[in-house]
This record gives sequence, structure tokens and C-alpha cells, in this order.
Amino acid sequence: MQTNRSAFVTLISVFFFWGFVAASNDILIPVFKEKLHLEQWQSQLISVAFYVAYTVGSLIYIVLSRIDGGDILNKIGYKNGIAWGLCISAAGTLLFYPAAQLVSFNLMITGLFIVALGFSLQQTAANPLAIVMGNPKFGSQRLSLAGGVNNIGTTIGPLVVSFAIFGSVGSNLKLDSIESVKVPYLFLGLAFLIVAVIFKFSSLPNHISHLEGVTESSTNSAQRSGSLKYPQLVLGMIAIFVYVGVEVSTASNLPEYMRQYIGVETGAAAPYISLFWASLMIGRWTSSAAAFETSAGFGKVLRFIMPYLAFGVFLLVNALAGSDLHIFYPYAGVILILILADLLSKGNPSRQLFIFSLCGIAALITGMATSGLLSVYAFISVGLFCSTLWPCIFTLAISGLGKYTNQASSYLIMMIMGGGLISWFQGWLSGDEHMGIKASYLVGVFCFLYLAFYGWKAGKILRAQGIELESRSGSGH
Repeated sequence: MQTNRSAFVTLISVFFFWGFVAASNDILIPVFKEKLHLEQWQSQLISVAFYVAYTVGSLIYIVLSRIDGGDILNKIGYKNGIAWGLCISAAGTLLFYPAAQLVSFNLMITGLFIVALGFSLQQTAANPLAIVMGNPKFGSQRLSLAGGVNNIGTTIGPLVVSFAIFGSVGSNLKLDSIESVKVPYLFLGLAFLIVAVIFKFSSLPNHISHLEGVTESSTNSAQRSGSLKYPQLVLGMIAIFVYVGVEVSTASNLPEYMRQYIGVETGAAAPYISLFWASLMIGRWTSSAAAFETSAGFGKVLRFIMPYLAFGVFLLVNALAGSDLHIFYPYAGVILILILADLLSKGNPSRQLFIFSLCGIAALITGMATSGLLSVYAFISVGLFCSTLWPCIFTLAISGLGKYTNQASSYLIMMIMGGGLISWFQGWLSGDEHMGIKASYLVGVFCFLYLAFYGWKAGKILRAQGIELESRSGSGH
């Protein structure tokens, strides 16, 4: 099955929005803390509200589906569901205007909560749609490609929002009035509405055949009465929780680590945080090379070209922002480790999850055992090894679920709340009265240990159900 590339381009546009807004929250946190005189834990409610909204949105979806007696997404359609999700997110951005006028923190985080509610519906529809839009063998690679677009948003989002609010990039997050926040988010809401109209009239499929993309288990499938009867999904839900947790917590605690251990103040840490999020883009572009379904020889060349092309995007963006790029050039060598890990995985999502999780453990242990920039780059490289875990987990978790795929997708989106809860937990442990910021990264080690276990266990579960996710020897490899 060939991928409808024009429709796929339309689909992955929403992945950009998710990354743009999520990373831009890192700009809002210090702004709100300063202008509204908040405690640090209060400003972190921005992240909690944003990520918990995914859980609430998924629960609403599940409840409405049960009340209706069927899957709501199957009823309203996939592209219609994404369009409705965009409209919900647009409604959330409208709250930024009265919130800024009234200088109301509660109203602002309510707006962000509603934006993320819309994202929850969008993700429930878009992730399985990306997997089935073409040859199912390359489903996880298409999701990696979409994730790479997401990370373009995470790379430029903070820069664009910072410029829109402060009038420049790198202005130490000082502004005269909180009202500067409202204009960029009103424009963002307008963009949501425009893309919603585009989706409504696009050639994207409104319904999918699960037989074409996500097969139903051939072992005892008729005896399973719901998605939670499938162990690959239940274990996958925990995997999504800890994956999003280790990704967000590693980045959110990095500025404090750099301040304490190498004397880099928060304002100067922005390029390093940008490199962490760009690392996810680098890894996803690497894995997505197979999604182009090219010849085997050119596919191997792309495996080396794509990561450095993504690294070039990071360098370009930060050059435009006026950052000193020389300190980042050695990171090109770290990218070679990613390429080697990707080659060893041979495109099998189970094997890739296992190998990348072990690399993530090694990166965190290296960061805790060393000092200076070496430790910083070790922690940043966690982004490389988190990069493809979402599509690997998602693919493994919904494989074999057939008619329960949409329900399973909603359950998985629900577990995104790990991004708020685990990062808060590591932040609490990082206090001097507990473990300290450096040792607190043990939280990430335990997260990766579970992810490695899931990569090994899910492969066994699927093989027992008659589902093989073998290495691909076809195009792109």
C-alpha cells in the first residue's frame, strides 16, 4: 500500500502544533512566575494542567463512547475528529485575552487546559491514522516522521513565542505587562481554525479499515471483550506514562542542574534546552528514513543524511537566535551512537525500544558519573534515545487490537499525564533535603528499565498472538 503523501503532509501538520505549544510552555512558566509573583511549584502547575488535560480528554472520550454504545471516533470520522479537536484548542486560546486583561493565572492555565483537551482528541485520531496511511510495515517509521515534524515545533516554538512576547530572543524573560501574552495565542487560535477547515476538506480518510493497518490478534481474539484484555496495551499504557515522564523530566530539570554544577544561569541555558528537543527531532528523522519507501541503497544513505540534516536545522535556528554554535559541534559525534543503535534495531519496534532504552540508561549514568559539559551532553543525549520510543510503544501497544484500536489509542493518550507527574516527582527529589539534582536522575534510569522490559516483553506477547514484527528487508534498508 502506497502512502498518500499529500494527505499525510496535511495530517502531520497537527504534530507541529503539539510540539510548538508544549515547548512554548517553558517560556510561559518563568513569565508567569515573575509577573504574577508565584512560587516555583505554582508556576509548574502550567505543565501539570497541560499534561493532565490529555488524561481528562481521554476519559471524556471513553465515557461518551460508552454512553453512545460505540466508538465516537468511528462515528464522527477521523479527519472530522481532528478538525473538532482543533476547534476545541482554538477555544482555549481565546481565554488568554481575558486572562491577560484580568491578570488571572487560573484563567490562563484553564485556557491551556482546554488547548490540551483539543490536542487529546487530535492525538487519539492522528496517531493510528499515521500508522495505517500506507504500508503497515512502515507504520512506526511514519509515526517517527510525524514526530520529527513535532520536534520542529518544539525547536522553534519557544523562539517564536519569546520574540512575540518580548520583541526579541534572549531578553532574559522580562516584560512590562502580562498582556503581551495574549496576542501570540490569539494568532495561534486563528491558525488552529484555518487548519481545521483544511482538514475538513482534505483527502484524508474519515474512516480506516483496521485489517489494512492494524491487524487483530489471531489467538483467542474472539474471546477478548475489550482493549484492556490485551496485555500489550496494559503494559504499553505504563510504558507511555514513564516514557513521557523521563522525556519531560530530563529536560525540565536540566537548567537547575546546569546552574548548580557548571554555573550556567537559566537565561543562558536556552540553547542547551533547544538541543535536547532538537535531539528528539534528530532521532525521529533518522528512524523515519524508511517511511520514504525508497530503494534499499538510498534508504541506508538517508539513515546517515537525515540526522545531520536535523542537526543542521538546530544549528540554523540557534544561529538566527544569536547563539554561540562552537560548543555544540562535538555533539555531531554523539549522533553517531544514535545511528549505530538505529542500525542495530533493524526497524523492529520491539528491538528498537529495548536498545534505545539501554542507551538512555547509559546516558543518564554517564551524566551522573561525570562533570562539566560532558555530563550536560550526556543528559541532553537522552533526547536522542527518547526520540523513537513513542512510535515504538504505540505500534506495539495497538498491534493485534483490531476493532479496539481507537479505544486503545485513547487509553494511551490518557497516560501522557506522566509528563507532568514524573517531572514534578523528580523536581521534588532534586531538593537538597532529599537526593539533590544530580542523583535525582535515577528516576529516569528506572523509567528506562521498565521501557527496556516492555520492549522485550511486548515482542514475546505479540509472537504468542501470532503477530510478527520482524526486521524489514525491503525498501529503505
